[in-house]
Amino acid sequence: MAKKSEVARIQRGALTADEAEELFSRVDHTGHTDEERARRQRAHRREKGVSLDVDPLADEDPSGSNVGKVIAKTAVSFVVVFLVAVVVGQVAFGLIRRANTANLAEEANVRTVASALSGGVEWGNGFTQFPEDFSVQEADENTGRVEVTVIDTSSENALECFAGSQVQATALAVNALLNPNVDTVVYHVNVHKDAEGNIQQSSLFGFLKPTGDVSSFMTFVWTKTQSESGVSFSCRITGVDSQLQDELRDQITTSFTPVQILSGE
Repeated sequence: MAKKSEVARIQRGALTADEAEELFSRVDHTGHTDEERARRQRAHRREKGVSLDVDPLADEDPSGSNVGKVIAKTAVSFVVVFLVAVVVGQVAFGLIRRANTANLAEEANVRTVASALSGGVEWGNGFTQFPEDFSVQEADENTGRVEVTVIDTSSENALECFAGSQVQATALAVNALLNPNVDTVVYHVNVHKDAEGNIQQSSLFGFLKPTGDVSSFMTFVWTKTQSESGVSFSCRITGVDSQLQDELRDQITTSFTPVQILSGE
C-alpha cells in the first residue's frame, strides 16, 4: 500500500485537465478571458508599444526561444557589412590613389614631380612611395633634366638606406625617363646623423623626427641614351665617401664577387 507522502496532493479548487484546457483555449497573449478586455489591452499595447506580443502557447517563439538565432543572424550580418565596407574602402582608396598619382611620362615639371614625390608613383606593376621630406631642384622638359633631393628618416643603417633609396630612385627615374623630353634624372639622398656619425631614424611611428645634422648620403644619376640598337637606361651612383664605400662593400660582396676592371680608354 502506498504511503501518504507518495500520494499526490490534490489542491482544493484546482482545475481538472479538461477545465484547464478549456480555459487556455479562451486566453490569448494579454492574459484575459474576457474578449472585450483583451481587445482593449491589445489596442493599448499597439499604441504604446510597451511590449512584444508573445504568445506562450504559440509554436513560433514561445518565451523568446529564438533569441540565439536572432543573435547569430545579427552577427553574420555585421561581418558581411564589415567585409563589404573593407572591400569598398580598398577599391575607393586605389581609385583615389591612381587619380592623384602623377604620370611623369606625360608631363614633367616642378608641380608634377612634387606631386609624384608626395603621392608616390606607379611603375610596372608596383607602387613606390618616397620620404616625406623632399625638394625639387629642377624639372624642365626643355633641358630634359629632373633633379630632386629627399631626406631618408625611416632607414636604420646604411645598407637599409641604400636598398630603399635604390628602389625609390629607380621608380622615379623609370617613370620620368619614359617621357621623350627627359633624359636625365638626379636623385639625391640625405640622412640625419648623430655626433658619432650613425644614421638616425624617426620614432613613435614617424611622429618624432630625428634631430641630428643633415648630411649627404649618396646620389643616383639615371640617364637615357639612344643608339642604332635601341634605347638604354643607365644608373651611376656618386657622392659616396670612402668610409661608406668600404661599409657597403663589406656588407654586400664577398671574395667570390667578380671584380670589374676599369680601363682608361
